[in-house]
Parts: sequence; C-alpha cells; structure tokens
Amino acid sequence: MTPAALSGLDLLATAVVVLDAGLAVRYMNPAAENLFEMSSKNVAGQPLKELFSETAVLQAAVEYARTHNCSYTEHDLELGVNGRARLHLSCTVTPVEFSGRDGRGEQLLLEFRHIEQQLRIAREERMLDQSQANRELIRNLAHEIKNPLGGIRGAAQLLDRELERPALHEYTQVIMKEADRLQSLMDRLLTPHRLPQPGQLNLHEVLERVRSLILAEHPRGIVFRRDYDTSLPLLKGDKEQLIQAALNIVRNAAQAIMGGGGTGEILLRTRAVRQVTLARRRYRIALAVEITDTGPGIPPELQERVFHPLVSGREGGSGLGLTLAQTFVTQHRGIIHFESAPGNTTFTILLPVEEAGNG
Repeated sequence: MTPAALSGLDLLATAVVVLDAGLAVRYMNPAAENLFEMSSKNVAGQPLKELFSETAVLQAAVEYARTHNCSYTEHDLELGVNGRARLHLSCTVTPVEFSGRDGRGEQLLLEFRHIEQQLRIAREERMLDQSQANRELIRNLAHEIKNPLGGIRGAAQLLDRELERPALHEYTQVIMKEADRLQSLMDRLLTPHRLPQPGQLNLHEVLERVRSLILAEHPRGIVFRRDYDTSLPLLKGDKEQLIQAALNIVRNAAQAIMGGGGTGEILLRTRAVRQVTLARRRYRIALAVEITDTGPGIPPELQERVFHPLVSGREGGSGLGLTLAQTFVTQHRGIIHFESAPGNTTFTILLPVEEAGNG
C-alpha cells in the first residue's frame, strides 16, 4: 500500500493494522490505536506475536490468508493486550501489495471489530428491514379498516335517529364514539406515509417543545434534566415529524415513571457523533439525542419487539408510539436504538447531518 493509501485508513472507524511480509507491524490507524491503547509509532516494527498474547488463532488466520492469497475472516477471536482484559473481536485478514522505493512487496491488512459492534450493526439492519415491513403492513391494514369503519359509523348514526326509547341511544353513542376512536387510530397509522417536508431546524427547539408538552400532561412527578451541546449544527429535517418522534419516546418514558411509582427523572442529552454508519451509509457527522428515564424499564420479553406495531407494555396502550417514532426517524435516514434496565432506560436517536452535495 502506498503512503497515500495508508493515510486514507486514518479516516476509518474500523481498527486496521498493516503487517509487512515478516508479520511485523508497519502501521496502525487511529481506531486501532484507541482499541488496543498503543501508539502506532511505538509498536512499528514489532512482531505480531509480541504485540498480543494468545495469538495462535490470529496467526492461523494470517497464515491461511497468505497461503491461499485470499481474504479470510475469523469471527470469534480473543486477544490479550498489555495485561488488560481480553478483547472479544472478529478479524478479517487481507493480503495486499505495496509499491515503494524498494520495489513491490506483500503486506497484510488486518481489520478488527468488536463482536458487540457487529451484533449492533446486524440489529440495526434488521430494524431497518422491520421498519419497512411495518410501514407496508400498517398502510394496508389502515386502508382495509377505514372503509367498513365509515359504514359502521354511518349506520349507527342513522339508527340513532330512528330510536324512540332514549335509553337505547346510549348504545348507538358507544358505537359512534368507538368508531371515531378507531378512525383516529387509522389516521395516525397512515400519517407516517406523508413524505418529510425538510427545512433547517434546531434540534434543541424540538426537544424543548417536547419537554413543554410532557410537563403540561404531567405537571407533577416528572423532573427534566437537560445536557445540551449548544455547538451542534442545524439539522435538515421535518420539524413536526421529529417532534412527534421524540414526543412518543418521552411520553412513553413519562408514562412508565408515573405507572412505576409516580415520580422520576427524564434526561435529555445531545451530542455530535463523528464517522458513523446509519442505514448502511457512512456520514461524517450525526446528531445524537439520548432520552433517559428512571422508570421500571422495558420487560425483557418485549425488548425485541418494542418497535413492532400494536406491541405495548402498558394497559390501554395502542402500541404505535415507538413504531411511528422509528418510521419518522428512518425517513430522516436515521436510526433508534435503546438499552433498558430497571431504573435506567435510554433511547438514542441518531440523525445524519447532510453535507453539501449529498442531497
């Protein structure tokens, strides 16, 4: 690899180590320096087997890639580094050629990833696919229900006018009220299919609007804390959709707190994240919104299904709040993920900052 190619590796979030033909370290990119907590300059020229402990599996992968002149991935690798706890990684070994002042030669490029990172990426891809399937299911379901629902309400209205006994009007009123409630539900189901209407917006204005709405709904029992990064750039997006997405998550948090004891805290935190992959696309900068609550947490049996439509852990819940939030965020090329334990549940929304020329 040329010096220019090596400098290009500096930008990767993946940890990369380049070995020479003698299996000595020639280069580490910054991500590898962070992962292994060592400097590329200090380890340059050191043999691979002296850099890590328990390298038998890694060396076998290297030898296989060299012998067969092909890329090889070891999916379950444990490496000891500088007396620290062993790292659980996957490693892809790829033979490459380089050109230099001394002529051409062979090098090996090693790409290391945390197993947890791979699982997160796979989970995000599953969620993206599930979100697309959810949207299609919801649209089809809503269209199928709306037409007969209108007929039911119309018939109940006509029947109500013909009834002579006042006591019977109570039953037709129930039918009409429930039909109206279902009509409203169907409208909410169809709302996400409106395309975003993007404009420049301040993410903190979105969160402040959500905070004021929740405080109006729960004037007692909920305490908000804010940790905003005021240097965040403006975001291009649909303000109303992002308000609704954040509101659905924060409202769930508030309802969980009120149902689990009546008092608790919600933390709204914003940060910039650099060099991030969202929905299979790489972005230089993304904005992260973390919504953390002190409620009882999401039951383990629901955690894999919380973004599915009509799944709710609360009696009387529609099971649409998180589905709609995910839909809106996905339409902004972002993702939502969460971690939940009793007393500490955090939903993180990641939204890319579009650069000029990227659309």
